Amino acid sequence: MFKFLKKKQAKQSGKPIWQPDKLPRHIAIVMDGNGRWATKRALPRSAGHAVGAETFRRIATYCKDIGIEYLTVYAFSTENWKRAEEEIETIMELLEKYLYESLEKMERDRVKMKFLGDITVLSTKLQSLIAETEEVSKRIDGVQVNVCLNYGSRDEILRAAQKYAEDANPPPLSEETFSKYLYTADIPDPDLIIRPSGEMRLSNFLLWQSAYSEYYFTDTLWPDFTEQELDHAIVVYQNRDRRYGAAGK
Repeated sequence: MFKFLKKKQAKQSGKPIWQPDKLPRHIAIVMDGNGRWATKRALPRSAGHAVGAETFRRIATYCKDIGIEYLTVYAFSTENWKRAEEEIETIMELLEKYLYESLEKMERDRVKMKFLGDITVLSTKLQSLIAETEEVSKRIDGVQVNVCLNYGSRDEILRAAQKYAEDANPPPLSEETFSKYLYTADIPDPDLIIRPSGEMRLSNFLLWQSAYSEYYFTDTLWPDFTEQELDHAIVVYQNRDRRYGAAGK
């Protein structure tokens, strides 16, 4: 009851109720539910992706403002190529638009970007924009937004195994050394993974990296996801006992 009242009071005051000294360092989000959001409103699925892109902007900005160091979002999976061509084109066009806009204000906003996944199958224009974005990011000291694009975790692990096998002088194999062959090399594992839209599965997202991540599931569709929902997810995270396999006290 006390927790409920505390949450209600926080919403009324507009102030978050999480503890600033216990924020997750790295939050990852499966941006799911854009198509269903549009379908519920008798709109084309492209409309859902457009609103979802704006939600991403808001949440990324909020993460930067409250002090999150890393934000990773699942933008397009290796399985998403099975979708209708029109929907895929819409997603790629939105990404291109976002990158053009980001290049103009990344340094001002102190937001750097990294792309995780096989981008070699994307258009030449997109590959060029991604390369330029990552080059600019090298000059920025700020929040890092990782965009998983044409990403699948099983594919990532297979690629890492192949790279290790092809290494002319590989180090002794361990979890730590193997991690350096993943797309996420030098990025800390996510502390909190958020899955909107009511689905309760991993969907081939960060399987290696999420071994000890905390999960937060919500029925909210991604276009409706708010800063207040993120606040609540952080509170849930902060109230969990992360033991990493050790016995509880």
